[in-house]
Amino acid sequence: MSFNNNLKNKCLDKNNRLCLGLDIDNELLKDSSLEYMEAYIKDIIDATLDLCPVYKLNFAFYERHGHQGYKILENIAKYIDNSAITIADAKRGDIGNSSKYYAESIFEHFNFDSVTVSPYMGYDSIEPFTIYKNKGVFILTLTSNEGSNNFQKKMLGDKELYKYVIDLSNSLNTRNNIGLVVGATNVAYLTDVNKISKSLPWLMPGIGFQGGNLKESISIGEKNFLPLVNVSRGILRSGDGSITSIRNATEKYTGKIREIL
Repeated sequence: MSFNNNLKNKCLDKNNRLCLGLDIDNELLKDSSLEYMEAYIKDIIDATLDLCPVYKLNFAFYERHGHQGYKILENIAKYIDNSAITIADAKRGDIGNSSKYYAESIFEHFNFDSVTVSPYMGYDSIEPFTIYKNKGVFILTLTSNEGSNNFQKKMLGDKELYKYVIDLSNSLNTRNNIGLVVGATNVAYLTDVNKISKSLPWLMPGIGFQGGNLKESISIGEKNFLPLVNVSRGILRSGDGSITSIRNATEKYTGKIREIL
């Protein structure tokens, strides 16, 4: 089965579009040890797995701990297994030979289901990731950070640069495993993205702490194919940060999403 079909099935099975970002800063936990960090992440998964079709792990929060952090990445991907889709938010993208080994690392060694990739170096930096039909590639397109205006919305000829990225993404989707990273803070642009992104799923950061519009993001994205609403801090830092608070926040976001669908 192609990655995009698998992703869609997981979302339909759980009647949800929530992607929970497991971006855990161990220094904010009551116990900063990495053993506690891993146990805490597993407790979050246990408490939310019935609701969440997708989990995203930003590699920066783990790579900072060296080999111990890499071991946690291995263990968490194995722990989730096939119960949900995993996204390695690693933002890779290098010359083809390097990308080949980045893809092998993330898909074969760490066994993540998908990865985020930068398109800046062009098609041959992305292609090595796309050859895995059952693995997904989310291409940075229109991101939620303020600095995205430096390049992504600049006019190149008769259209903005991000539209060229979408055109490239469409052309690379021969195995039905390409998606776009589209920030939910870019509400004014979502309709245009929807018009040209064909059947590509969207990974949508920016809901919660960054102030993205949940209703408009889902409503517009759902018309196209599949919007994945990524929430990290808005859930992980809710209440007192306990597993109960995280569960309650996950239920709250899930309820809002289901009302819109």
